[in-house]
Parts: sequence; structure tokens; C-alpha cells
Amino acid sequence: MAEPTLHEYDSRVDLDICLAREIAATLENAVATRGAASLAVSGGKTPVGMFQQLRQMRLDWGKVWITLVDDRWLPIDHADSNERLVRENLLKYQVEAAHFVSLYSGDATPEQGCTAINARLAAIPQPFDVLVLGMGEDGHTASLFPCSSELEQAAALDNPALVAAVNPTTAPYARITLTLATIAKASKVLVHLTGDKKRSIFEAAMANTEQRLPIARVLDAAQGSQHVYWAA
Repeated sequence: MAEPTLHEYDSRVDLDICLAREIAATLENAVATRGAASLAVSGGKTPVGMFQQLRQMRLDWGKVWITLVDDRWLPIDHADSNERLVRENLLKYQVEAAHFVSLYSGDATPEQGCTAINARLAAIPQPFDVLVLGMGEDGHTASLFPCSSELEQAAALDNPALVAAVNPTTAPYARITLTLATIAKASKVLVHLTGDKKRSIFEAAMANTEQRLPIARVLDAAQGSQHVYWAA
């Protein structure tokens, strides 16, 4: 198991700029080598500045596929929808040319929507060229929650599904998430963290050999390069 490479920055703005440049360069290389590129991003407050930097990067966005690592099972106009966040902050200007694949189908539950979402995601060039993860204070990443009864199935490396439905008990809303097996196949996994507390939680999770929290399990299984981008 390779240790992730740590990139530390003096400010969150510097982190956002450098992370956006790394994502854009990787996508540009993928377009040049295989004619298309794929990117999966996370929601929440942390990536907003990075999204606003990334949408300024010049590349052939018409050959890029973008989706989410996970989302709350909510209409896309809901204030807590990750898709809404991405549409408002990333899919603007030249990035509107990218192929965006939603993780929401309109079904009553994510369990009912999984078949349709799996079929949608199968059209994306895979493995993902870049996959950007965040981390919660409980060590969850994507919507792989330690508290979830669906965790073991969603985290099984032999699970052939691209997505799984998850119902966390410590966070609101039902969720849909890329499975750990899908995440692990990405060519490059980038973990985006801010704040001293998150860094301490991450380091403790990685050091704990007895209880592997989801963030550690993902990085244990990751087949491509792994990088952690952090600023206080």
C-alpha cells in the first residue's frame, strides 16, 4: 500500500488554485492520450473555491465527463443537493460544454434509482481519470458512512455495481454514492482537506490499524496515485 503524497499550502486560496491546476492538467493529458477524460467531484463547502478556479482552466471541456462521487437523494434544486452546488459553482462558462451525469433519477428512494444511475455512469470513460474526495469528522468519505448498515456491501471490492444506496444514521437524507470498488479504480485520487481538525482526524484514521474508517479503507484500496491537498 503506497502512502498518499501530502501537499500543504499556506492558504486555502493557494490550495484551490493548485488543486484546480492539477485536475485540469490530468484531464488535459487524458484527452490527449485517449480522446476523453472523466472527473468525479465531491460536494460540501470545501471544494467551492476550487470549483471556481477549475472553471477558469482552458481545456477541451467538450471531451470531459463530470459526475459526483456522491449526493443526497434530493431534487437538484434543493439547497442541500450536491448537484446544485456543482451546477452553481463548476458547470459555468466553458465548463458547460462538459458532459455532466447526474446521480439523481427522481425515484422515491436511491434504492429504486440505482439501476438507472448505474446505466448512466456506465457511459462515462472509466476508470475515472481524477476523483476528488472530502472527509467528514467521523472519517466518512463519499457517502461511505461508518454508521451505515449498507457500508460493507458498498465497500466490498468485489461489488460490480458502480453506485450504492446508503442511509446514514448520523447525517440527514438518504444518499447515493460511488462504491469503494469504483473509487479504488480511479487513476488519481485527490483528498481535499482544510483545517487542523480535519488533518488530525485524517492522520488518526490512517494510523489506526485496528479500525479502518472509510477514508482509510478507500486509500488502502486505491489502485492509482493518491494525493492529499491540505491547508489550515
